[in-house]
Amino acid sequence: YFLIFTVMRLTKPTLFTNILVTCEERDLPGILFNQLMKDDPSTVKGAETLMLGEMLTLPQNFGNIFLGETFSSYISVHNDSNQVVKDILVKADLQTSSQRLNLSASSAAVAELKPDCCIDDVIHHEVKEIGTHILVCAVSYTTQTGEKMYFRKFFKFQVLKPLDVKTKFYNAETDEVFLEAQIQNITTSPMFMEKVSLEPSMMYSVAELNTVDRAGQSESTFGSRTYLQPMDTRQYLYCLKPKQEFAEKAGVIKGVTVIGKLDIVWKTNLGERGRLQTSQLQRMAPGYGDVRLSLETIPDTVNLEEPFDITCKITNCSERTMDLVLEMCNTNSIHWCGVSGRQLGKLHPSSSLHLALTLLSSVQGLQSVSGLRLTDTFLKRTYEYDDVAQVCVVSSEVKQS
Repeated sequence: YFLIFTVMRLTKPTLFTNILVTCEERDLPGILFNQLMKDDPSTVKGAETLMLGEMLTLPQNFGNIFLGETFSSYISVHNDSNQVVKDILVKADLQTSSQRLNLSASSAAVAELKPDCCIDDVIHHEVKEIGTHILVCAVSYTTQTGEKMYFRKFFKFQVLKPLDVKTKFYNAETDEVFLEAQIQNITTSPMFMEKVSLEPSMMYSVAELNTVDRAGQSESTFGSRTYLQPMDTRQYLYCLKPKQEFAEKAGVIKGVTVIGKLDIVWKTNLGERGRLQTSQLQRMAPGYGDVRLSLETIPDTVNLEEPFDITCKITNCSERTMDLVLEMCNTNSIHWCGVSGRQLGKLHPSSSLHLALTLLSSVQGLQSVSGLRLTDTFLKRTYEYDDVAQVCVVSSEVKQS
């Protein structure tokens, strides 16, 4: 071959770490070892016993490549002969398990390459697949005698998974969805978590619950330095609420399983950036049955044996019209005020009605609101609602004090 092909991965340098050799002054070497450390140009002056030095060192091996990072490589073709070669075409492809990508900056051929000259190229690719990757570098050229030459080189490397992401969903009675995302650093080096956000689906708006309000300023619950050490796990919490145009459509919200996707951005070592975006997160759709009853308003604390008001929302989640009758059954502690067995009228599919009710408690403590019954007169079917909510009952003297 007339040409020599060289491929090198471009990575950031690392901080030099020195080997500590020290002893007490009463030992045989005395202060010799300590003095050698102070004279070592790679140590930090005044902190010679720290292994981390002030100098940078170039990578000594290929290193690890993680999903979401940018793979950069330097490609050089050198004319090692004493002849001029013509029509040099350099091509770099990245072969994965599912596709083949062309990474060459230019597809045009170089007219000629003189002896001891070279053609350089730098390629970049954001890694989006886990597993085996093969960098296929091909060179074609023509000699002075008109002979067409061609050769290829293969460079194989593995792409590893940097983060382990687990999600948990909680479907609230108010159509809100709470998402807990557990993110674990499964690499061997610390990460600076630059951003962890949730991009909701079109039917939801999201509120991040990962900050606290201190002195009028919003601070992260993880502190000012959001480093994630190797094998450490961090929990992020989000609250999703259905948008107003979808909130009244009970049947639509009930069947929504796609919530959104997480967008994670981090930095490692000397600012090397990585980014991952999960696939669409899906929850188990809540089963409300044909009729859903939820509490819109209820006081936190009430007086013993004093009436208080609550507001209920009744939603027809079925595909048929219902004719509902409301019954209120007393329990050992909860007593309903009003007429039981009253007609609520017809309720069309995906429609809702708000109902104001009055009750009182004869027992102190945390009491459960129970004893509501809805009967559909069309199908003669009764729906029971117990433990709808809890209310704290105290004596009037305790509340006033």
